[in-house]
Amino acid sequence: MERIPPIKAVMTPFPHSVEIDDSIETARQAMSSQEIRHLAVTEGGRLVAVISEREIELATGARLVRDANPPSAHVVGLNEPLDRVLLAMAKSHLGSALVVKREKLVGIFTTSDACRIFGGFLRNLFPNDDDEAA
Repeated sequence: MERIPPIKAVMTPFPHSVEIDDSIETARQAMSSQEIRHLAVTEGGRLVAVISEREIELATGARLVRDANPPSAHVVGLNEPLDRVLLAMAKSHLGSALVVKREKLVGIFTTSDACRIFGGFLRNLFPNDDDEAA
């Protein structure tokens, strides 16, 4: 019998982060150069928030990441079951979850990751429908 995978099986490892007092431009450049839409935000090495590309776009006049008022980070452990993470993200309208091991950031799971995983699941479940979706 198969089991629901833990978040560590589907997360994006080695996520990027910025300090809360880094400039908005530093965050924007990090997202652009890494082709990502979410950054973990730390303060003195401690996870405090996540900032998204959308929040940066809306932060007109903000100079620092702190000024953009990024939302608190949703933090989960490496072995948290994927279904719990997905349901928590849906319930709270979250775009991402940060994954930690012994309080150290080791991964990120975003709605893009969820779409990729679910798309793969559907292709495995319905292997003959590949060409019809295009």
